Amino acid sequence: MLSILNISHSYKQGDNTLNILNGCSLNVNAGEVVALVGNSGAGKTTLLQLVGLLEQPQSGDMQVQGQSTKSLNDEDRTLLRRHTYGFVYQFHHLLPEFSAMENVMLPQLIAGVTSSAAKKRACELLQELGLGHRLEHRPKQLSGGEQQRVAIARALANNPKILLADEPTGNLDPSTASEVFGMLVKLIRDQGIAAIIATHNHTLAKSMDRFVEHKDGKLNETGK
Repeated sequence: MLSILNISHSYKQGDNTLNILNGCSLNVNAGEVVALVGNSGAGKTTLLQLVGLLEQPQSGDMQVQGQSTKSLNDEDRTLLRRHTYGFVYQFHHLLPEFSAMENVMLPQLIAGVTSSAAKKRACELLQELGLGHRLEHRPKQLSGGEQQRVAIARALANNPKILLADEPTGNLDPSTASEVFGMLVKLIRDQGIAAIIATHNHTLAKSMDRFVEHKDGKLNETGK
């Protein structure tokens, strides 16, 4: 589903060059959940941005379902992101003026789905995440765990093939984090999504299919 092929990326910081990624490669299959771990500042977020086509690597390539992304223009990259990717962040980033259901409907409407179909899909996802009784509630009326579950539903609303998550339970207490993470992984596997989840929580990481450490600009499979 997703192939990261020998990508390298660096940033200038004054007179110094920071090598964030140095010839990194990784394959992720449909329905597979890969844990991405590493120290703060190692470059996990940069890697997710590159994989998510939000930035272009300085060398190497990303392939999505066998298609190279290296030569895509900005419009094509945007369309591929919209129809293929889902993103979950550490903070939910819900729109406060809209209900839970409306927040999950919005990305579908942007993608051209009809209002009735978007509403049906939003309700199904929120019910599966245990929020069937909170459809009309706005974010400020929801707990932190409930808000993050809405964010997960929003990320899955357009049936992505690839999900990228950056510390998706990092702002939650351990018990809530475990519950929300379990729901996320179940949906990923049920829907056959290829997922990379960056986390500092090694307990959660060990529950995923593979454990990849980002260290010194390299990706190393370390086992569990």
